Amino acid sequence: MEKFVYFFGQGRADGNGQMKDLLGGKGAGLAEMTLAGLPVPPGFTISTSACRLFYENKGKLPASIQKEVEQAVSRLQEMTAKDFGSEQHPLLVSVRSGAKFSMPGMMDTVLNLGLNEKTTAAIARLTSNERFAFDAYRRFIQMFGKIVLGIDPGLFDEAFEKTKKRAGAHLDTDLEDSDLREVCRHFKEIVKKATGEAFPNDPRQQLERSIQAVFQSWNGKRALDYRRLNKIPDDLGTAVNVVAMVFGNMGSNSGTGVAFTRNPSTGENALYGEYLANAQGEDVVAGIRTPKQIADLREEMPEVYKQFAGVAQRLERHYRDVQDLEFTIERGQLWMLQTRNAKRTGAAAVKIAVDMVAEGIIDKPTAVMRVEPAQLDQLLHPMVDPKDTAEVLAKGLPASPGAAGGKVVFDPDTAEKEAAQGEKVILVRIETSPEDFHGMVAAQAILTARGGMTSHAAVVARGMGKCCVAGCSELEIDYRSKSMTAGKTKIKQGDWITLDGTTGRVLRGQARLIDPELGGDFLKLMSWADEIRDMKVRTNADTPRDAAVARKFGAEGIGLCRTEHMFFEGDRIDAVRQMIVGAADYKKLQAELNRLSAELPKAAAAQRRKDIKRELEGLKKEIRRPQQLYFGALKRLLPMQRKDFIGIFRAMDGLPVTIRTLDPPLHEFLPHTESDIRHLARRLKYPAGELFAKFSALKEANPMLGHRGCRLGIVYPELTEMQARAIFEAAAHVQKEKRKVLPEIMIPLVADVNELRLQKSVIRKVAAEVSSKHKVPLEYMVGTMIELPRAALTAAEIAPVAEFFSFGTNDLTQMTFGLSRDDAGKFLPFYVEHGILKDDPFQTLDQTGVGQLITWAVEKGRAARPGLKIGICGEHGGDPRSIEFCYRNHFNYVSCSPYRVPIARLAAAQAMILDKSEAGRTT
Repeated sequence: MEKFVYFFGQGRADGNGQMKDLLGGKGAGLAEMTLAGLPVPPGFTISTSACRLFYENKGKLPASIQKEVEQAVSRLQEMTAKDFGSEQHPLLVSVRSGAKFSMPGMMDTVLNLGLNEKTTAAIARLTSNERFAFDAYRRFIQMFGKIVLGIDPGLFDEAFEKTKKRAGAHLDTDLEDSDLREVCRHFKEIVKKATGEAFPNDPRQQLERSIQAVFQSWNGKRALDYRRLNKIPDDLGTAVNVVAMVFGNMGSNSGTGVAFTRNPSTGENALYGEYLANAQGEDVVAGIRTPKQIADLREEMPEVYKQFAGVAQRLERHYRDVQDLEFTIERGQLWMLQTRNAKRTGAAAVKIAVDMVAEGIIDKPTAVMRVEPAQLDQLLHPMVDPKDTAEVLAKGLPASPGAAGGKVVFDPDTAEKEAAQGEKVILVRIETSPEDFHGMVAAQAILTARGGMTSHAAVVARGMGKCCVAGCSELEIDYRSKSMTAGKTKIKQGDWITLDGTTGRVLRGQARLIDPELGGDFLKLMSWADEIRDMKVRTNADTPRDAAVARKFGAEGIGLCRTEHMFFEGDRIDAVRQMIVGAADYKKLQAELNRLSAELPKAAAAQRRKDIKRELEGLKKEIRRPQQLYFGALKRLLPMQRKDFIGIFRAMDGLPVTIRTLDPPLHEFLPHTESDIRHLARRLKYPAGELFAKFSALKEANPMLGHRGCRLGIVYPELTEMQARAIFEAAAHVQKEKRKVLPEIMIPLVADVNELRLQKSVIRKVAAEVSSKHKVPLEYMVGTMIELPRAALTAAEIAPVAEFFSFGTNDLTQMTFGLSRDDAGKFLPFYVEHGILKDDPFQTLDQTGVGQLITWAVEKGRAARPGLKIGICGEHGGDPRSIEFCYRNHFNYVSCSPYRVPIARLAAAQAMILDKSEAGRTT
């Protein structure tokens, strides 16, 4: 019979730190700390499998699990010598969520459960502290009302603030016991009015409903949003932890806090955190009061601090990782409420990993696995230029590093709406709560007036790698007027500010941002990753500048150079448009000339031969103008492209460069407005009416499936010839500088091997001419982009002609799904949100469908051509999960944008480590 409830400390088989799948991270940590003899309140965990049964059972716990919970409660009563509902020694518990993967603030918690009028009176009598008892009771009514009964929390907040105002209290700790009695009465009235029922007094009923509410919070909006963002599966479920209450709000010798064994923002090896005296845990996280630094505890409670520092060090050594700790001090007694691997910024993750290797705690492969590839993106985030003179409006706590600017918004819904329209926004809140999560995701950065370095805003922002300034008490925020005031300056919604999360500064307007410098820890970690991986990482770069940036980030070549991007620079677009205008007419007239020339010797009648000759003479005159336009434009473009390739070859300095011949349909280069078309007509001395007609004829019903890619080069071979000549002349030029050049020419949108043969023959012919003329041997390859399902399926035919395959997964995904990237944004988010698709297939490779085509093409291609070089150059080349797929399919390289090169290097190393780990488990 399956077990669903696990009591802390009953032996390793009944619960330990390795059982996160079953007990969740919090439950596993509590069980492990109890086994280690640390001060943990007694309690039990209801497993994640119970959560899954809860949903299968339509939101109810099966009777068998209810019975296990009742048995665990009885045991808890025995251990504590307290009873639910007792007027002598009442038992109070907390009910907390705890999933396998940390989801801070995304699910629900109920504290002080078990309180009613009688047990509150008993607590007051036992502690000789009425204020404490009624403070705990008002907190319980408010939490239970919000989380279990679904009552608007604003109703409770408003009633509480009214009482504070009437009592002349600035902080909640200023309220007397009589004030708190009044608050409890008001809160019960709110419950009665909102639900039509009195607040429940039976502790067992309170517990049953709270357990259900915590399980239900697994599928709450903020939890779902968080899982979407962090790629956490929906079917894991959460555990529920029921723990005997310990109280930090029993006076000046009590308190509560959150701490990290190292600084989660910088990685500094020093105990880091905050605490509040005479408070409960939610006060610290919610930012209701600005907490003190953990170092202050050393002065106020030296013995407790010494004990806590020892526990923290012991836990870090035990888990061999930075720990996120929650603790409560009840009348001078330390209690540990949580240990889990800490969320950290990218900079902290790198420093901690490198430091722990130096300290002998972990080895290099473990260090490489400790840093999430996406975290490296944070290290590449901009910072405020030290030379910038923007006005400093205020200064808060540097809760999450980096810098970002945007328009001020004051609520999460507006942030989400504005961001969806392409606006950059800064979410400004007095304090954030889990309900703000969707707005935090949408915002560039977060600014709060309250809260500390471990507040909800700080923890969530660090987890997302977003800039955050918290606890900026100089700000006065008015939600009603949608404005904030800093000193004498008023900032309204829509005004632009810049946040500096590294210093805590709030700057007026758009401050200048610059790229950061990468430090020694980053370089050391990346060198370890490079030692481990054998799959190369290239970059997608179209200019010498992009190539140089990518080299700085460790790119080992260019996997995609898009020649069409070069055409949009400066006055080049004019030459391209001239080429397009001339090309269509030239090809049409040339075809007619060829037809008539072929007919002439076959014509039997003398009159027909005479007519053909007359037509030929007319065509020869007519073709001169489009011929001049077409070939003149190609002649202008040749040196431009050659110059670009020279710069790129120099920047890559002997590394391979994959250059894709022209891919987009020609209409993408055309002017769109009437005035621009008329301007082009005047410049080319071409009738405007004919130009309008010509451009209209070039439009296609479905251009992505139209005249583009290799189809352009086949119809206009002179275009492929010009690009090949520019490549080879650039290669010859750079080779004469005593540099090695390795061009790889990639033919796009090949559906049939004959298309590749035709284009390859043009390229080979030009290569021979350039090599002979410049008297240099040219080393190069000709391959193809596999981006059509037919190309993947006929890989065995294509491979003997292609010297390499590069998977263009953007188009391959479009073609396989029958989706348009440009239009899918209207419904793909809905598909992902509702679980129709697990991921957006344009962000993470669809391994089930598109992946099968890739695997087939790799296997068939290499069977037909052993040693065939395989790469990927779509956006997926920078996605860690897609990179792991590429490694398993034995790719030679992945290619991604310059700023994602470090991410790909790390992900490639991690894929290899995981592969070896899995291989070790199966042998």
